[in-house]
Amino acid sequence: MAAKKIMIQGTMSNSGKSFLVAALCRIFRQDGYRTAPFKSQNMALNSYITDDGLEIGRAQAMQAEAAKIRPSVDMNPILLKPTSHMGSQVILKGEVAGNWPAMDYYRRKSKLIPMIRESFARLEEQYEVIVLEGAGSPAEINLRENDIVNMGMAKMAGAPVLLVGDIDRGGVFASLFGTVMLLEPEERARIRGLVINKFRGDPEILKPGLQMIEERLGIPVVGVIPMEEIDLDDEDSLSERFKRTREERLLDIVVLRLPHISNFTDFNVLERRPEVRLRYEERTRRLGKPDLIILPGTKNTMADLAWLRESGWESAILRMAAEQETSIIGICGGYQMLGNWLRDPKGVEGPAGGCMRGLGLLPAETTFSEKKLRTQIAGTLAENSRMFSGYGGGSLAGYEIHMGETCLTEKVTRPHGRQEPARRCRMTIRLFDGREDGMEREDGRVFGCYLHGLFDNDALTDMLIQRLAKKKVPDSGGCQEEGQKSRWEYRENKYAETSKEYRERQYDKLADLVRNSLDMAKIYEILAESES
Repeated sequence: MAAKKIMIQGTMSNSGKSFLVAALCRIFRQDGYRTAPFKSQNMALNSYITDDGLEIGRAQAMQAEAAKIRPSVDMNPILLKPTSHMGSQVILKGEVAGNWPAMDYYRRKSKLIPMIRESFARLEEQYEVIVLEGAGSPAEINLRENDIVNMGMAKMAGAPVLLVGDIDRGGVFASLFGTVMLLEPEERARIRGLVINKFRGDPEILKPGLQMIEERLGIPVVGVIPMEEIDLDDEDSLSERFKRTREERLLDIVVLRLPHISNFTDFNVLERRPEVRLRYEERTRRLGKPDLIILPGTKNTMADLAWLRESGWESAILRMAAEQETSIIGICGGYQMLGNWLRDPKGVEGPAGGCMRGLGLLPAETTFSEKKLRTQIAGTLAENSRMFSGYGGGSLAGYEIHMGETCLTEKVTRPHGRQEPARRCRMTIRLFDGREDGMEREDGRVFGCYLHGLFDNDALTDMLIQRLAKKKVPDSGGCQEEGQKSRWEYRENKYAETSKEYRERQYDKLADLVRNSLDMAKIYEILAESES
């Protein structure tokens, strides 16, 4: 028996498609159906490595987790990772096909349809329900020809469509009406329900508008989803996380918002810790004096290092390092920036190639290569780690995605070009496949590694927070100075909920919200209409 299908499309990017797909995946799973997500083409810098070492969009991995299944490359056969305004790294079936200008990709799109069909057919063989996700809006009339991700994909799959509009941005009725009117008649016929997302206020006030849009379009509104804070992995740089302002807390952690920031889901776990205020900053004037600066992953390390230098971040970071009050951690591309030199002899980072001086905070050099390392990894932390004091010898797990190799050198190169003997530095992670990863300066204040998901190792994160907290409040609840009470208290309690438990609770919370907001009887009726 063929799988049932339903597709979620939106009036615009960031309308809530990814989260609605995740919600339906969890709901159908709760209702006893083997369910999988699918997005034929995803454009995002947040990615994930499957168990067999293939790269897909992070959103599809999140949706698979909501469905309680392992992520597969068939759930996202095409991933585009922008490298500039005019081109992307194109990843087909989890492997790099090359860096393609936008026009080249659009010319080749139709040739990718057989690959998309193969992936979708494999999912149909394994699952009872497939929840598809579109991209952007189906009303981008300049992209209609050879569409493979919105109505073109719905037709290939024989899937009815729910169209989602974001009311929080305003103009939701106009965007729903305009989107439907710009579609061809046969495309309009596929839209079987409208969903209004991110609603705030009294639903009674909305009712006249709901009635009018149903009358004008002849399509029922199947639900209004209230605005509610659900903490799940975001898809791309439209993330609301970057805009949030947070109250002051014991620890202040700053993540640099690089122009090509990728895999910023690495830091979601820090954001929910009660001791931590996590900020994404792109301007140095807002830096202040944080306890920890994190240089995140990036899709273009050398371009973002040049931006970091031109925007004043380099001098700010080096000043912080010299003052010895702030710890610094680099992940993946951020790790590469911490070293002495970045070398690109084959033009992997861009046609110019060449060599670029790094920040010189670790005695390391990175040489880029055309081969991308993609793997799930596990290992142990060095016994004598000071950055994560107390967790030495503990186990670690995560994944690697990078195109370059970083190695220790004997000297560091300062910004003015003078070479100096390096501070003593050690490799800090021994991987179970025999490799070593990561470097830590002997004073424990600068650390870098390729391990995405580092902070998802709960006990390690506990130790990092304890070390930073003790440094700030040496006598928890005591006095910082004679006669002056500390404004902060810190207790050494292991965080009560693991990362996995927290995510599971968020998926269930999302499912409850959507189940209570949509007409689920109507959703199952629409699902039954899907074509074989």
